[in-house]
Amino acid sequence: MSAERVAALAGLVADRSRAAMCLALLDGRAWTAGELARAAGVSASTASEHLARLVSGGLLVERRQGRWRYLRLADPSVAGLLEALLAHAGPARPTGGLRASVASAALARARTCYDHLAGALGVAITDSMVAAGLLDAGPGDGGPTTSPGALVLTAEGDAWLAGLGAVLPRDRPAARACLDWTERRDHLAGSAGVWLCAHLRERDWVRPVGSGRALQVTRTGESALFDLFGLDLGVVGARPGDPRATSGAAGRGRR
Repeated sequence: MSAERVAALAGLVADRSRAAMCLALLDGRAWTAGELARAAGVSASTASEHLARLVSGGLLVERRQGRWRYLRLADPSVAGLLEALLAHAGPARPTGGLRASVASAALARARTCYDHLAGALGVAITDSMVAAGLLDAGPGDGGPTTSPGALVLTAEGDAWLAGLGAVLPRDRPAARACLDWTERRDHLAGSAGVWLCAHLRERDWVRPVGSGRALQVTRTGESALFDLFGLDLGVVGARPGDPRATSGAAGRGRR
């Protein structure tokens, strides 16, 4: 029955340790079982039991290489599910003092959500692409929401990405709305979102902060993001209705 399947899925992430392991894997990398044990604060034997349940339940996949066991999220849809759960749960009040507050703010500004951009930066890029007609947004986008709307890459958007050198695979949707857990609005996932994230990182326009998912925009990245999307990073993250929260439509740069 559907109810039984939903209950089984919910049970997989209902345990705090298993949830911590899944959230750690939102950075898109493959982690060893030992690394995930440390991330969850449990022993190796306890982690092994949790990971076996997550793999058998279809949330994680594993790959053995020599003596090492690597695990990662099964596919992007699992990342979307986790991000949506975080959005529904609402923002957590940071604990641990100034260091934790700084880390939390960095995640909110810009981060990866598995393989695409998220946070205020990801939402601002998505808004700019919608305003420029590169993306078509369906109901549910453009304001605070608890469920993602629809995002469709337009013909103009496809041509714009091709002009930047993008070759999108056809085995997954080009555009998909992913509900951002800090902004409570949609950011761009799908193959277009994956390519944009990789493009910005390859050009060194964004860099990882520490070993987590947070990203920082470089000096050259600030100029590039203004040219491509009309983004003023000084106002990125302003809430809808804030008179500062205005960015130009996506540019036509061919960087």
